Amino acid sequence: MNFELSEEQKMIQQSVERFVQENYDLPTRVKLSGEDVGFSKDYWSSMAELGWLGLPFSEEDGGFGGNQIDIIVIMEQFGRGLVLEPFLSGVVMAGGAIKRGGNENLKQEFLSALIEGTKQLSFGYAEIQSRFDLEDVATTAKKDGDSYIINGQKSMVLNAESADAIVISARTDGAQVDKSGISLFLIDADSEGVEKENFPTVDGLRASEISFENVKIDSSRLIGSLNEGFQILQEVTNDAILALCAEAVGAMEVLYKDTVEYTQQREQFDHPLSDFQVLQHRMVDMFMEYEQSKSMLLRTTLETVQDPVTCQKTIHGLKYLVGKSGIFVGENAVQLHGGMGVTEELRIGHYFKRLIVIDSILGNTDFHLQKFTDFD
Repeated sequence: MNFELSEEQKMIQQSVERFVQENYDLPTRVKLSGEDVGFSKDYWSSMAELGWLGLPFSEEDGGFGGNQIDIIVIMEQFGRGLVLEPFLSGVVMAGGAIKRGGNENLKQEFLSALIEGTKQLSFGYAEIQSRFDLEDVATTAKKDGDSYIINGQKSMVLNAESADAIVISARTDGAQVDKSGISLFLIDADSEGVEKENFPTVDGLRASEISFENVKIDSSRLIGSLNEGFQILQEVTNDAILALCAEAVGAMEVLYKDTVEYTQQREQFDHPLSDFQVLQHRMVDMFMEYEQSKSMLLRTTLETVQDPVTCQKTIHGLKYLVGKSGIFVGENAVQLHGGMGVTEELRIGHYFKRLIVIDSILGNTDFHLQKFTDFD
């Protein structure tokens, strides 16, 4: 399979790489993570000015007509710096849902503002009982004249604390675990009846537990067709898995390169650690896991661009492989650094924590291996 970035994509890659190198050393990331919103609003505005927030959207919606390849180009570089800005939850997930099913008014009001960097969006899909099953939706939306009444809860909603509006999945028909009967809605974050419990995550991001109690929204806030939101939900989460895996690949590259550099400098028995064959083998294994993950990411992305429906089995395989490889690379990086590998002062532990969290978002290795095995 031949994969080569276009000239425009290479320019984007170089631009994001330069941004990360200049703005995302470890002390800066730690400082930003501790601020009120958990990221830099100035950096977010810069991303908008550079056009990154508009890449996945069509020119008709005010974007640049990009696709999943553009997303992974950006996210791989973000993974190298552990970028905190909510590109995944806002642009890939919430923006991805609106571009697929939003009416023209929603697109004009929210996509334009998202692309310009003036509005923050979030995406609530997980619930306490659902684990990783997208179709397990207990939150309900009941028709009330020209409105819907939302009741329920959403868990681990990234960037909800800063979001102006939240896209959620809700059940409008059928049983709790039916794929049919799911609809998507866009809710203003400050609507009456919306309660958020915000908390920091282990990897330095922000998330929220959200409850909806008799939240009334206009029927124009429906995204896509009534009872047929699962397909959009599936496509959005597939894009998010590609983005997460690209971020993980970027993080793995940093870990294995930092580990090689460290073992060349650290000496034991009057020799650098890198002289010991058993450690060389472990670092080669780290490199191979990284390369396999990157190759699988490219293949899956191309399949998704060509046919977003038939790529599902490969998506499961990708998430399994990247989750397994990320943990392997992270564990070995920590072990080869010794006790320093888990200190806050060294970036190794921060990257490892992010890889652990990436494995748990949208399905861990066990979940996706089972899905891959059972796939018809």
